[in-house]
Amino acid sequence: MSSDLREPDSAREPHTATAQRLLHPSFYATSQPDRPAWIMAGSGEQVTYRELESRSNQLAQLLRARGLQQGDGVVVLLPNHVETLLVYWGVQRAGLFYTPISTQFQPAEIAYVLKDSDARVFITVKAQLQRLRALLHGATAGQPLGMAAPAVAHCFLLDGALDSPLNSEDDAADRQGVTHLGRAMASQPDTPIADDAEGADMLYSSGTTGHPKGVRTAGVGNPLGTVSALFRRRLVWHGMDNDTIYLSTAPLYHSAPLRYSTMTMRLGGTAVIMERFDAEAALAAIERHRITHSQWVPTMLARLLRLPEAIKQRYDLRSHRFAVHAAAPCPIPVKEAMLQWWGPMLYEYYSGTEGNGQTVIGPEDWVQHKGSVGRPIHGIVHICDEYGRECATGTTGTVYFEGGSSFEYYKDADKTARARNAAGWSTLGDIGHVDADGFLYLTDRASFMIISGGVNIYPQEVENVLMMHPLVQDVAVFGVPDAEFGEQVKAAIERLPQAANAMTDAQLETDLIAFCRGHLAHLKCPKSIDFHERLPRHDTGKLYKKALRDAYWPANTPRSDSWFQ
Repeated sequence: MSSDLREPDSAREPHTATAQRLLHPSFYATSQPDRPAWIMAGSGEQVTYRELESRSNQLAQLLRARGLQQGDGVVVLLPNHVETLLVYWGVQRAGLFYTPISTQFQPAEIAYVLKDSDARVFITVKAQLQRLRALLHGATAGQPLGMAAPAVAHCFLLDGALDSPLNSEDDAADRQGVTHLGRAMASQPDTPIADDAEGADMLYSSGTTGHPKGVRTAGVGNPLGTVSALFRRRLVWHGMDNDTIYLSTAPLYHSAPLRYSTMTMRLGGTAVIMERFDAEAALAAIERHRITHSQWVPTMLARLLRLPEAIKQRYDLRSHRFAVHAAAPCPIPVKEAMLQWWGPMLYEYYSGTEGNGQTVIGPEDWVQHKGSVGRPIHGIVHICDEYGRECATGTTGTVYFEGGSSFEYYKDADKTARARNAAGWSTLGDIGHVDADGFLYLTDRASFMIISGGVNIYPQEVENVLMMHPLVQDVAVFGVPDAEFGEQVKAAIERLPQAANAMTDAQLETDLIAFCRGHLAHLKCPKSIDFHERLPRHDTGKLYKKALRDAYWPANTPRSDSWFQ
């Protein structure tokens, strides 16, 4: 079954004024220099378009001075900090790849991305630096991360204002091969580099199989202001323009908050960045900053709904026109309750880091097609069976996109090839069906990806860690229902024979969870563990994980899926 019931061209193409405008924040340094490009919701700190232009130019100059050329990579490990987006734009206008890492990653996960990405520069903050001492051990001036990331030649510390004075602790960092970014930038001119050009983000995605890989798309080296057709369609779909005031509720190391915040700045609007999510604080930010657009994940919507009625009615939300949430549907009762509270302003989309296609659904269509993630505005949707044959309307199969944006998994040609079929259509591994009206519904993930609180968790990564424990014989990791986060991580463990004598099940459960947390971000680790005499494996070694997982899911209960990519 294929679906190309997209919006007509007149609805998908941008207004003429938008099409002719330079879609880059450098334009607004002259036309509206004192307007905030972004404001931090908690602290109130802000950066104007004039400051953004000057400082991003200094960073681009510094990166060129340190030898980085178009197509090189920069990895950042940063919280939602007043200067996080400044780093993004400096990297971007130097024509480089920008790779953010979750601040919840453990050192081994950080080292993997640093090494796999071939990044030349690593930028972080003091709070993260202490956790990375092992990576920095034995550093030299020319190779500050040693064997952990051989391509990294420069390590910068972003802490406080970029022009803040150094203290003795900063000097100590310098001696370990880490340079304070503000000091390094201070001597650089604030004019554009001679070869400024569009860069791109390179975010890490698990895709359907294997370790996470960086997703690379076309566009690096294009003139500033060059954007994709999908970007322009999103502007129209969400009604975004120069008057947009966008509330970013989630960490900027995720693709959607990063891309929508920077999309706002390409239009000359203002992004309001929450340092961390709090339901009442989000409502207060909408009132205080007269927010027009916002973005959420279903867990956040559920937390908003749990607020006392008096708090929900306390804030003036009349400026708020578009509330966006992404990809697979949030629980139907949650969305129904939000529509009743906020009115018809919830807009949903399904896409992935790979950007190979996108579907969208507005509030009116969703009421008629509850649970759908919409119809395509980018690419043509096909549903195929396990043999690659197109399925009939309503039949469940693998979701493919034809004609969307091309992408590749960095340094993994096999994984890139596995994401495509013989016709050249690409898939993220999602399972679903299309109804008679062309609306897509997602029902599962081919790879058993766990989606907890909007974060994709790849089971094999967790299984690999648990298998390292000396009392584990076999392991299966999968998602089980969670009332707040959609899914939580569950592990099924087959113990080694001597495990029973070593400790009780309760003790072993506690030990295994702690062991996992020592190697992975805590959100990836099991919340609970069940023990089995033997896990269900075929003689060929295939694990029947579905049989384990389905026991925890009541009949007809929809699983959450990748809803914030």
